[in-house]
Amino acid sequence: MKVERLDEYSVMADEVTGKVEIIKDPKELNLIYRLTIPKIEEATQAFLDVIKSELLKEISIKPQEVLDPTVIKELKEKFYKKAFELIQKNIPKLSEYEKKFLAGRLVQRMLGLGDIEVLLSDDFLEEICVNSSKEPLWVYHKKFGWLKTNVFIPSEAEIQNFASLVGRRVGRQITTLTPLLDAYLVTGDRVNATLYPISVFGNTLTIRKFARRPWAITDYIEMRTISQGVAALLWLAIQYEMNLLIAGGTASGKTTMMNILASFIPQNQRVISIEETREIKLPRYLQWIPLLTREPNPEGKGGVSMLDLMINALRMRPDRVIVGEIRRAREAEVLFEAMHTGHAVLSTIHAETSDQVYRRLTNPPINLPDIMLEALQLILVMFRERRSGIRRVFELGELVPAAREAGRFGIKINTLFRWRSVKDEIIKENDSVRVLEELKLFTGMTENELRQDLKEREKILGWMIKNKIRSLDSVGRVVVEFYARPEDLLHGIEKNKSPQEIFGEVMS
Repeated sequence: MKVERLDEYSVMADEVTGKVEIIKDPKELNLIYRLTIPKIEEATQAFLDVIKSELLKEISIKPQEVLDPTVIKELKEKFYKKAFELIQKNIPKLSEYEKKFLAGRLVQRMLGLGDIEVLLSDDFLEEICVNSSKEPLWVYHKKFGWLKTNVFIPSEAEIQNFASLVGRRVGRQITTLTPLLDAYLVTGDRVNATLYPISVFGNTLTIRKFARRPWAITDYIEMRTISQGVAALLWLAIQYEMNLLIAGGTASGKTTMMNILASFIPQNQRVISIEETREIKLPRYLQWIPLLTREPNPEGKGGVSMLDLMINALRMRPDRVIVGEIRRAREAEVLFEAMHTGHAVLSTIHAETSDQVYRRLTNPPINLPDIMLEALQLILVMFRERRSGIRRVFELGELVPAAREAGRFGIKINTLFRWRSVKDEIIKENDSVRVLEELKLFTGMTENELRQDLKEREKILGWMIKNKIRSLDSVGRVVVEFYARPEDLLHGIEKNKSPQEIFGEVMS
């Protein structure tokens, strides 16, 4: 049997172009992700070493620049520009392409993660995994799943250097005493690192990539991840400050869905988000204060926990509290206490169904009483099909307080919508018992008026899809317009006007 090429394309990072081939080799048990980057000749490499020394002399890096992720991009641009000038001066015979390539490679090696920088530019990749210096990197490809690459990190020391570099930029450290690291890159990609001997085979790096353009609700509707009807109902629920938990398994799209739904938050509200690692991205127009936890130093001092931030957030007069994920009992208690004191809450939890969410919350280690769960109106469950990798809204359920029995409150889950795999459709299961009644109370609208309102929102979502409005800020702009001047927006849509005709600007 011959080697078969399944796919081929190019990726570029810092003016460095890499050729990617997906290979099926009968000698290998796994598909191969082969990355080819032009090699640098020895004589040219000697010149680059000299240029590298000159760069370090001419451009000083201040400690605050290393610790400020927002400055890293500017620093890389400054390094690239100076590197290009020095290459042009020292090796003038090279073509423009070769000069740009060499300058880019210098920047990747001095300020970045080497060949990993090229992998980070591949939009088809979701995960990049360094398991040790003894074996090649593995990647998770959106189309082909897990692939073994031909890329190696030459030494354990270099893997640790990469981990330390990432950690320093977010004010964290990884050492023999603290061998675990959770951090993020300037691009927002999440990084986990472990050091030997905690990871037995060697030092590791796991990078979970996030889309360079954040997903919007229009993307998810077009991809059939959510239906227009469910999106319209969630839009209404978010606007009128209902509490929502988004559940799902690993990589099912919980955080992405939370980001998408947050674009429905009214523009005149104050939002506090709490995370262990930066993953939340909200529209720029919101009054948003993102808070991050901090690990304690080697002496055990200076740590800031999720619980610390949640308690503090409630003193910052938020209209909305967004929490990355509920994991522990005390965090859940504070979060549900926030709901009971009138704060609208949006968060995620690891569970596969609405019933699992209920069991996780009411059993050890979280162990909340049913009466506290009354403040939670909706549970949205995300699902990732293992075979194809598609993500879908699996079910949307509402929590309905049952009648008091023997001095105890009970909770029932009424499933409103559920995904049916045979038809790949999200089907309505039951009418709302609680949410519709509470919306009538919050809005003063009748049931018929609410149903008409939902139809209008579906119409707006359809118009945004038709006009390819896909950025988080552009979707947010339409939402704000709907809150401020609903009649004008709906009139424009009825007349089949373009976004430019309605807003006076091109939107995308």
